[in-house]
Amino acid sequence: MHDFRQLEVWKKSIQLCKTYYFFSKEFPKDELFGLISQSRRCLYSIPSNIAEGAGRDTKPQFSHFLNIALGSSFEFETQIIIAKECEFFPEDKFQKTLTEIQHIQNMIIKLKQVYSS
Repeated sequence: MHDFRQLEVWKKSIQLCKTYYFFSKEFPKDELFGLISQSRRCLYSIPSNIAEGAGRDTKPQFSHFLNIALGSSFEFETQIIIAKECEFFPEDKFQKTLTEIQHIQNMIIKLKQVYSS
């Protein structure tokens, strides 16, 4: 249906995956199979679901996968808030990540509006 590689929201979410991967390396090692793993999985789910939806045949199918990507983005936002509350995440990196995920959320919402009608 669409070339997902051309979607700005997909590009931004890939960039955030790369950035967060390096940020989360600074978390305590005992969180490797906890918060690090969980937050990375939900973050990586965002561009993955955008890509999967873009490959579907209909607008409602694409919209469905955008819903999943949006849900994953809110899950990721929650995970970084937890990391910040546990003092694993320095304020500057937290703010940068929070701003970027909220921007991606807004982009997904706008894209959903286009494909929901």
